[in-house]
Amino acid sequence: MVGADDGAQWVDHEWRDAVLAELHARPFLPLKVPRRIYHFAFATNHQEAAADRAAVEQLAWSQGANGPAPDAKFHYFIFGQWRLRWEQHTEFTTYTWSTALDAAAPFSHPDPLATGEISFRPPGRVIVKSHLCVVDRDRPLEELAGVFNSQSLCVIGVGKECANVLTDFAVDPYGFTRFAIRTLHASTLEAGRLAQRVLEVETYRTMALLGLPLAREVSPQLRAMEQDLSAITQALSAGHDPRANQDLLRRLSDLLARSEALSTRTGFRFGASRAYNALVKNRLELLQEAKEGQYVTFSNFLSARFDPAIETCNAVEARQIRFSSDVGRVTNLMRTGATLDMERQNGALLDDMVRRTRLQMRLNRMVQGISMAGLAYYLVGLFAYFAKDLKELGLLPAGMSAEKAAALALPVSLLIAWAYMARVRFLSSRAAKEERVE
Repeated sequence: MVGADDGAQWVDHEWRDAVLAELHARPFLPLKVPRRIYHFAFATNHQEAAADRAAVEQLAWSQGANGPAPDAKFHYFIFGQWRLRWEQHTEFTTYTWSTALDAAAPFSHPDPLATGEISFRPPGRVIVKSHLCVVDRDRPLEELAGVFNSQSLCVIGVGKECANVLTDFAVDPYGFTRFAIRTLHASTLEAGRLAQRVLEVETYRTMALLGLPLAREVSPQLRAMEQDLSAITQALSAGHDPRANQDLLRRLSDLLARSEALSTRTGFRFGASRAYNALVKNRLELLQEAKEGQYVTFSNFLSARFDPAIETCNAVEARQIRFSSDVGRVTNLMRTGATLDMERQNGALLDDMVRRTRLQMRLNRMVQGISMAGLAYYLVGLFAYFAKDLKELGLLPAGMSAEKAAALALPVSLLIAWAYMARVRFLSSRAAKEERVE
């Protein structure tokens, strides 16, 4: 018997259900051909995301449908002949509308918002508008290619002769980026998966490129700060004036604060661009692109235009990191120089204090000598008064005056004064030793 059952229950981790459900949070949905799809992505902050959820709930109620669950990030609606796929992401929300109504002729209904086919105005700022038409193999590839701009037309085969995908990544007069899928041997589920991945490529591509305008905006500021740092470094190497160094240190501190503020402003956006770029590459790999005739593939087109934009963002971020490191090194250099100057000043002060201490010790010895003479003089004076009293009492030897007796007491007075001062020096020396021991 391995172990006894004591009736205890397993305790699930509080995030177990959420982690397991994440794999099925945004499923691929079957797609019947023909189909026209309109995909919108809206940049949403925290407040706009909350308002967006309330708006989609209101939209569902107005159509007699149920809204998404309070914690749901994905929901699928059926509104008559229209289907709506709603997804909420970290910084954007997507609406994907699709219908089979009048879908046989591709791009014959270019703007359903203007015609009133779709009536919705969610919160947020629109960042992606894509128009995707899905047709069957009866539609000739050359006919579909004629709809797009030939200078930027991309045509690929996907899967094992599963379908063709066409786009020019250009914006049409209605503000939509056009895509077309020509199914060959794709099932409804494969068509839905393919449509979702194509739309994700466009969405993530656009979100990744949000870092490019920011990179272009901050590049002149970064260049100006680099020039300021170069000027500070040149001034630092040219002179050693303490006042000038203090001014340089202040300028350097201001430069460091500006650098940190700029890095804080751009850090999230550049990091998000890298993450979205990785998602674009992943979706392109999942498409399993195959070159179709003389046409350019998605990967080749994006490598010539999309990748340089991402590299620009990466280069600006690398410059920021390098600049912060350079500012830190120059700051440490200035602090080291200031520390050395302070040490030299402290050394000079200590030398001056040593000289002053020696002079004070000499003065103390002189004072001690004068004090000993004064004490001896005082003792002789006292003995002179005492000798006068002894003379009057007749206690002095005959022929010895009080002045002679006082003169004879002088050596004794000097000896007493010397002994007293020696005692004082001894006590002072012992006290000094005791202080050093403590």
